[in-house]
Amino acid sequence: MRGERGDRRDQRSGHAARRTGLIDTGLVAVIGGAVLLAAHAASGPGPDAGGVALIAVGSLALIAHRRAPVPVLVVTAACMLGYAVHAEPVTSAAFPVVAGVHAVTRAGHRAAAIAVSVVFLVGFFLASPPGGEGVERTLLLHGWFLSAGVTGLIDKNWQAYLRQTEQRAAEAERTREEAALRRAGEERLRIARELHDSLTHSISIVKLQAGVAVHLARKRGEDVPEALLAIQEASGEAMRELRATLEVLRTDVVPPGTGLARLGELVERARTAGLAASVTVTGPQRPLPGDVDRAAYRIVQEALTNVARHAGRAKTAVRLAYGTDHVSIRVEDEGPAAQDGPPVVPGTGLTGMRERVTALGGTLHAAPRPGGGFCVHARLPLEAR
Repeated sequence: MRGERGDRRDQRSGHAARRTGLIDTGLVAVIGGAVLLAAHAASGPGPDAGGVALIAVGSLALIAHRRAPVPVLVVTAACMLGYAVHAEPVTSAAFPVVAGVHAVTRAGHRAAAIAVSVVFLVGFFLASPPGGEGVERTLLLHGWFLSAGVTGLIDKNWQAYLRQTEQRAAEAERTREEAALRRAGEERLRIARELHDSLTHSISIVKLQAGVAVHLARKRGEDVPEALLAIQEASGEAMRELRATLEVLRTDVVPPGTGLARLGELVERARTAGLAASVTVTGPQRPLPGDVDRAAYRIVQEALTNVARHAGRAKTAVRLAYGTDHVSIRVEDEGPAAQDGPPVVPGTGLTGMRERVTALGGTLHAAPRPGGGFCVHARLPLEAR
């Protein structure tokens, strides 16, 4: 989850960076075009090649104003002041410098912005023709530079506010996640304690009594009933799986040993309990992903349990098929279930089975067979969605 959220943040950052780059390029083109148009509209023949080059360099340098604001302002001011000295000092020549002052002030370099502004205004005044017109233009530029500095400070404070808001939102989200994880851990521990205090004791008593009964039967020289042996083995297996479940609940780590590698033991226990079960495996067998392997084992386990509960000792076939991108599990019995009989109401077992399959992006079909009996067919992708 966290990884996915981080990827989304990276994608949004990439989109924002590209959008900002396009905006900066557009603004630079607008500023440079405005200076050139103003220069051609002014009295005289217009800027020569040297003047056009100074305008172009001074404007294009603004593209890097986010990465190096102070050097960009120095280059822009030098080029535009050179243009003012080289050609007629019109106020439009200050457009790129005003933009650079705004960027430098927003970046927090107020001293550099003031120094470059003063140098540019003094140079512009000295390059202007003597008289009131030069003073008027210089005062007008002074107001522009002052406005650029003020708007730069406002932009800086606004960006700081946005960053602080984002940090607070991220901290709140992180706090919520930590609280949810803490509550989930506490709930797992509570469930583990309840299971240990209730089921562990009961299963231990069943296992102990079955062991005593088997021991007494053998001591008297009697044949041990198969049902009693099945109870003894099933209770031992139940204790093993219960301990594994408690370990998962307490440590959130899935222990190895619950997968299709133990399918033979599972079916053998079913046979010991009196179930006529057979296993057929097709396709090239290979290791499966852990979650798929455990889900496949649990599906077969639950299906065999349902056969024993609802179909008695009906003949049951377990078919496992390995495909190129999936594994198929089919458990069919010849019990009394029929298509025209009462509808099957999903219990906890079928519901849990469907939840496992859905979580892995697979499909599950559990319904009576056309010729009688019941069929559970699950198809699990090898790469879970």
